Amino acid sequence: MQLDHADKALLHWIDRAFGAERPARIGVAVSGGGDSMALLHLYMRWAQQSGVPIAAVTVDHSLREGSAAEAAKVACFCAEHGIAHETLVWDNWDGHGNLQAAARDARYWMIAAWALANDIDGIALGHTKDDSVETFLMRLARKAGIDGLALMESQFTREGLRWARPLWLATRADLRSYLARHDVDWIDDPSNDDVDFERVRVRQALVALSDLGVSQDALHQTAHHAAQARDALDHYTRIEAGLHITQVGGDLILPAKPDLPAEMIRRLWTKAVQWVGRLDYPPRATSIRHLQGGLALDGKATAGGCLAITEGGQVRITREHQAVKMMTGATHLPWDKHWQLEGPHAKDLHVAALGEAVKDCPDWRETGLPRASLMATPAVWRGDMLIAAPLAGDSRGWTAQIVADFHSSLLTH
Repeated sequence: MQLDHADKALLHWIDRAFGAERPARIGVAVSGGGDSMALLHLYMRWAQQSGVPIAAVTVDHSLREGSAAEAAKVACFCAEHGIAHETLVWDNWDGHGNLQAAARDARYWMIAAWALANDIDGIALGHTKDDSVETFLMRLARKAGIDGLALMESQFTREGLRWARPLWLATRADLRSYLARHDVDWIDDPSNDDVDFERVRVRQALVALSDLGVSQDALHQTAHHAAQARDALDHYTRIEAGLHITQVGGDLILPAKPDLPAEMIRRLWTKAVQWVGRLDYPPRATSIRHLQGGLALDGKATAGGCLAITEGGQVRITREHQAVKMMTGATHLPWDKHWQLEGPHAKDLHVAALGEAVKDCPDWRETGLPRASLMATPAVWRGDMLIAAPLAGDSRGWTAQIVADFHSSLLTH
C-alpha cells in the first residue's frame, strides 16, 4: 500500500518513540479524543509491520457525565480491531487539593500498575506540539524558571516504567487530518470548550498571540531552548553536587555558603531536599527560600518533609521525624521509599520510625548521627516493642541500606 507522505512521518515517529531499546510490549494510553485515537491507530498499523504486540488502556476519571460511554467506545474500537484493551476507573478523589493534578497523578500510577500486571514495559502517550505550547504558556503565567518552561520530555521514566510521547512534533490539526484520511472517529471532550479550565483559556489566547506574530512554532522553539538550558544546568549540577554534597546515611551535608552562582546553589538545595524528602517533584523555589531563611534566623528549619540544621559552616539536611512518624510497613518492603531492611523477617514484625525510642539505644551517640536524624530512621517493631534500630547502633541481626543513593539519583532525574 502506498503511504501518504504525512503518514510516513507519523509512523516514523512511532517507530522511533522509545529509541533503540524498543519495549517487548507497548501499552497505548487512549482517552478516545482525537490525539489518542490517532496514536492508537498508528500503533495498530505499526504493530502489524513490526510484530511488537500492543495493548490499550483507558482511564475513566468519573468526573463528568458520559465518561463511561466514551471509554466504552474505545473498548468497542479495540474489540473490532483485535487490540487488547482495559478500562481503569478512578473514583477515589477525596475532594482536597488540585483536582487536575490529582487526576494526572492517579492516571500515571494506575496505568503503571496495569502495565506491570500485563507484562508491558513501555507506555505511549498522545501529547502533541499543541500540548507543549499550552503547557509553556501556563507555566509562564506561574513565573516558572528554566525547568518549568522546558519542553516536555519525549521519553522519561516514572513509576519504574518507560514512557514516550511519539507525537510531540505533531499538531492536533495533523492528527485530525490523519483520522479523516483513515475514516477513524474520535470523541470531542465538551470540557475542551469550557473556559473554566485554564488550558482552554490558553488555547484562546494563542489565537491572539498568533495575530501579534508570536506563533506556535516560536513558542515551541523557545521551550526547546529552555530544555537545552535545563539539560546543561543539570549536567553541571551533578558535577557540583559531587564536589560539595556528602551523603551520610540518609542525610546530606553541604556548605552553608558555597562559592557558586546563585542558580547553582538553588539547584543543589532543590535536589537535596527532593531526595531527602522523597518528593516526586522538585520543591518550589519559595520552599527553598523559606528553608534558607529559617536557617539564617534560627539555625534550623523545615520544608518538604526535611529538617535542615546548621552545623558550623555546613548544613545537614535530614528527614523530618514529623513526616514519617505515622509510616509503617512490612519488614521485607522498602520503607519511606529509601530504606531496605534485611534480617530475621517475621509476620508479626513491622517497620516504623525510631522516634523517641532513640533513648533506648545506648550506643546511638557512637553512630555519629544527630538525634534528630536517628528519630526518622527505620526501626523494627513488634507491636509497641522495639526489636532493632540498625542505624542507631542496636542492630540485633538487622541492617538497613539506602535503595538508591543521592548521587546516583541525579542521573535519573
